[in-house]
Amino acid sequence: MSTSGPWVPLQSCPCHVGQNLIYGLAFLGVPALILLIVGYALNNQTWRLIMGKSSHFEREMSSNWLLKCKLLCFVLCSITGRALVAPVTWLAVTLINGSYYICAVSEYVPVHYYGAAPNVTAAERSRILAAFPCGQLVPPELARARDEVILLLRYQSQVAGWLLIAVVVITVFLSYCLASCFSPLSFLHFRYWNSYVHNEQELFDEATEQHSRLYAMQNVRKFFGFVPGSENVKEIRIPSLREWQAISGLAFLKRVDKEHYDYSLLHDWALKERASGKYLRIDEDPGIITQL
Repeated sequence: MSTSGPWVPLQSCPCHVGQNLIYGLAFLGVPALILLIVGYALNNQTWRLIMGKSSHFEREMSSNWLLKCKLLCFVLCSITGRALVAPVTWLAVTLINGSYYICAVSEYVPVHYYGAAPNVTAAERSRILAAFPCGQLVPPELARARDEVILLLRYQSQVAGWLLIAVVVITVFLSYCLASCFSPLSFLHFRYWNSYVHNEQELFDEATEQHSRLYAMQNVRKFFGFVPGSENVKEIRIPSLREWQAISGLAFLKRVDKEHYDYSLLHDWALKERASGKYLRIDEDPGIITQL
């Protein structure tokens, strides 16, 4: 019974000496590495750790390096644990499927156990083994040996996949058990803490959105004389050419003093310029412009 169909298609595996391993490891490792990097990048704790400045709590801990190292290790383990979910899932699913593992290690199987091609050189044997994932390239007399090798490799790949899942599950379980044992909080207190942190972050995000919108509205009002959505707008401001040029171009974060930044060119203009210029009453003739 031929097994060339269900395993690795001819158009997928190179079936050449030296290329099979590179191809298989690339499809196993590169997506997992990309998912790991994305997992780190999408975790807000990563950027808090990278961009965060020394807080009052950290300054108090500066003399206690052991406590600081423990806190840093805890945060790194938490970030890494979340980032590993996607790559481990990819590796487990790919290993259970077995195709890329078969392609990667087919040329390294000791086929002398099966009595295949006993009177050929080592280079020729490697070439034959590399062609095993592609059934069309295998000589008919080696079809049975190929089927046995493919079954062996698929067995190894699936066992490795399930072992990976088991190791990850056990590690996660033991980590939660150790964290709970050394936690100063009781179970209900820990649940309350999680709920508080979640609600605090949610409310903070809402306040950030509203605060930034209100702050931006002040700058927009100063430039145009009104803000979108305003009712009973009686006059609008006519910005000058110099003002249009001042807020145009690329905006970079600009430090004003030790505690404050300008977030945009419009923000910088609003802080420096006085709200003077030409105003137009919308209920009058457009040709009548008031100069302030």
